[in-house]
Amino acid sequence: MQEPHTRSYYAATAHAYPAFPVLQGETEADVVVIGGGFTGVNAAIELADRGLRVVLLEANRIGWGATGRNGGQITGSLSGDRAMAREFRRSLGSETENYIWNLRWRGHDIIRKRVARFGIDCDLKPGHLQAALKPAHVAELRALVAEAEARGMGDEVRYVEGADLRELLDVPIYIGGVHNRRNMHVHSLNLVIGEAQAAAGLGVRIFEDSEVIGITRGARPVVRTGQGRVTCDTVLLAGNAYHHLGRSRMRGVLFPAALGIIATAPIAEDVARAINPQDIAVYDDRFVLDYHRLSADRRLIFGGGTNYSGRDSADIAAELRPALERTYPRLKGIGIDFAWSGRDGIVLNRIPHLGRIAPNIFYAEGYSGHGIATTHIVAEIMAGAITGTMEEFDVFDAVHRLRLPIGNWLTHHALALGMAYYTLRERLT
Repeated sequence: MQEPHTRSYYAATAHAYPAFPVLQGETEADVVVIGGGFTGVNAAIELADRGLRVVLLEANRIGWGATGRNGGQITGSLSGDRAMAREFRRSLGSETENYIWNLRWRGHDIIRKRVARFGIDCDLKPGHLQAALKPAHVAELRALVAEAEARGMGDEVRYVEGADLRELLDVPIYIGGVHNRRNMHVHSLNLVIGEAQAAAGLGVRIFEDSEVIGITRGARPVVRTGQGRVTCDTVLLAGNAYHHLGRSRMRGVLFPAALGIIATAPIAEDVARAINPQDIAVYDDRFVLDYHRLSADRRLIFGGGTNYSGRDSADIAAELRPALERTYPRLKGIGIDFAWSGRDGIVLNRIPHLGRIAPNIFYAEGYSGHGIATTHIVAEIMAGAITGTMEEFDVFDAVHRLRLPIGNWLTHHALALGMAYYTLRERLT
């Protein structure tokens, strides 16, 4: 039986849509996509556009997992860019830097085009600030602006400080930042709901409350749910941190991290204009960062303090309130109407984990906190691979993966200790 959406701001304000049916009985498809988040839904659109018969199976509701629980920021950040530069060079050679740079912005283009093509109402807005809290961050951000200018993005990206910064944001703890007009923010659950409806309009058969309980491998795999089965040519596993299928081959690469987010009570219009006059999204430049933005109804959506222990936070609102009030002193004591958690798929080298567990069973996972743009790119890459265009898939599949051959309990504690070390080191520098 499906679980309802978590009690998030997104779920409370999501567009209503007729529930997709439960899979019952037997059917056939060219491709079965398992997972109704951004990766699965957008891979289904890409495959349908290529003329394939697609069945999408979701255990709960469309956007139930991290897709419907995140901070809503669409940025050109790639947390694994340094590892990508090292790993991709074996496949791409001298084109590596250009490929990675273009990868930063490719998801933005896909999302904008998809929203325009299907008329998706999801509060998509431009504008973002990557903020510095200390001088050590400033050099890195200035270097980012210099690269953007060298690559022709000078009219979209600028470094700001002092009065220019205050025109964008009333946050006393920031000393500077990169104002990026190409980056965006969005009501992520409404985006994926609109994309799912678009997929259905293209002929994709979507089934909710249809958890996959097994896959029989072979020339034509059979995907089984509690009440039905689909025989197909190809399977795509797109569950990220929320599925356990195929883990014998994939074990030790991806680790769930708990994300906590809150949404305040609505903010008075004059206060909202004062603290964030240009309605931009923000995250800071720390290793374990805070991120925040205003919703369409003027609530502050604030997240941070990623928990790598494998346990959900006991009181998300209490844990995040001090950071919120330190960031926005004007909002001291404001009510918190929503507090929720989600699980993000973390990969040790931060490079999305794409591969196969059989010649016709593919998987895609591991967006490490940068999922909205990256999932849309990965969906395009996976659809290409399934239809025979393997070049980009092979670049990711060839990445050397560090696997931790230990149990979940030890893994989570090792990750938590590692994150604590990097956080402490950052505070001391």
